[in-house]
Amino acid sequence: MADQSNIQSAASKSIRPFRSSEEYLEAMKEDLAEWFNTLYELDVQPDTFLESLETGCALCQHANNVTRSAGDFQRRHPAAAARMRVPRREVVFQARNVAPGSFVARDNVSNFIQWCRQDLGIQDVLMFETNDLVLKKNEKNFVLCLLEVARRGAKFGMLAPMLIQMEEEIEEEMRDPTAPGAHREGQAPRNRALGSAGGGGQRLALCDLRNLDELVREILGCCTCPSQFPMVKVSEGKYKVGDSNALIFVRVLRSHVMVRVGGGWDTLEHYLDKHDPCRCASLCECPPHPKPPPLAPIWGFFPLSFLPGGPFSLGEGCAGH
Repeated sequence: MADQSNIQSAASKSIRPFRSSEEYLEAMKEDLAEWFNTLYELDVQPDTFLESLETGCALCQHANNVTRSAGDFQRRHPAAAARMRVPRREVVFQARNVAPGSFVARDNVSNFIQWCRQDLGIQDVLMFETNDLVLKKNEKNFVLCLLEVARRGAKFGMLAPMLIQMEEEIEEEMRDPTAPGAHREGQAPRNRALGSAGGGGQRLALCDLRNLDELVREILGCCTCPSQFPMVKVSEGKYKVGDSNALIFVRVLRSHVMVRVGGGWDTLEHYLDKHDPCRCASLCECPPHPKPPPLAPIWGFFPLSFLPGGPFSLGEGCAGH
């Protein structure tokens, strides 16, 4: 069970330390930075996340570790591996005296991108280009790509970021809500690929759900309208929202209250800014709509970037990007 300091930290900080349209990205960078630091004993910080990885050395090193883990998994569990895409090629890269922005750094990043596309088969919508990292032109897609790489590695038993572990926990609950331990507070989820093969992967400590409802109520309390946007607790970490009573899953990730949306994540603040007509009207300085836009189903398999009005939407949403 995780230390209660995660919940206390969230409660003690301002509800809006960032604009809500930026906070989901900050939350993902914090999670990925801790993940990289745990794996490789680095000192990656969220504020300098791209700068810490722009030489491509750590990215290529991780790609090769995923390939090795995949090979080990295939030898131990050939039947399960036969149903998965298993990377086989190691990435050739320069690891010493690589200057940021140099030709060598660009080559390293390009080789990592090629491995993601060809060996992992990551969709273009989740990919980034060399300049997106080297020139810091597209932070969102770089973060999305790393999360997808982490998902693939977790299937082979590698350590997963907390967001990925929470995804597995939620998916396990959706498959069998009545199963013993399917949604036990503070319990790490079972890795799907390894669960069927009888194995188990490394885990970061997940935050438990005690006091989560207090944080949700605090965020909802920012709206002082007589008729507030409906958000009704069904069980720990599970809520029905809006007039359609769509079901969403909510978790605490350090100082952020996160919502599982489609195939990705959003912060609760940003989710409400897009779906609560009062908040949307306030942010856009436009007349409120009588009803919120349709809520994305939590059982979808599309990346977050596909969702209409989602944080990674190509269009302009009410929250502003």
